[in-house]
Amino acid sequence: MVIARAAAGLFVRHGLRATRAEDIAQSAGIAPRTFYRYFATKEEAVAPLYAAGAERWAEAVRAAPPALSVPEALEHGVRHTLTPGVGVSMNSWTWLRPLIGLAESSPALRRVWAEVCQTSERTLGEVLAERITKGDTTLAGRPLPVTSPQLRFAAAVASAAVRTAVEGWASGEAEGEKEGGSAAGPAELALRNLRALRSFPWAELGAARGAL
Repeated sequence: MVIARAAAGLFVRHGLRATRAEDIAQSAGIAPRTFYRYFATKEEAVAPLYAAGAERWAEAVRAAPPALSVPEALEHGVRHTLTPGVGVSMNSWTWLRPLIGLAESSPALRRVWAEVCQTSERTLGEVLAERITKGDTTLAGRPLPVTSPQLRFAAAVASAAVRTAVEGWASGEAEGEKEGGSAAGPAELALRNLRALRSFPWAELGAARGAL
């Protein structure tokens, strides 16, 4: 994570083009060959930071009180990870926003961001399966297919709801303002998107396990 933080700091302060892998290595206190032992490109160096945020949200959904419905658990996860100063320190948000925004203008960094989001989507699918089945992830001694098309779709939609909110917030192009004229934060934008999932047939996914 030391290398990732060093890369993020340089990208935000000096820009992606002006930053070399050698600069990141020097900032992290390692040799360039050590850098390339872990990352093939300078853009890949920030993948651990992207991944940490995505994993934090999935784990917050998993840790949500059992009594909450799936939509409520998703919203719980958002409040605990996308509210500055709650899941992530205020200091981290100051560089996280431009770092996510950089992915919009850099194809290489956008690929890294997309790969992290795809991995997070799979993890969220597993978390949703656990909640829908109340932790009983087997049926007649066999593992449940947590990658069923319906569940994958649900995880993809939920992930997209949060991802697009964060991207919109990071780019400064998010629509909607809070009362008083201030811009909405990432948590508020994500919660707005997630409201569309309240009518998703979650109960049907749970009932479908009996037909497997």
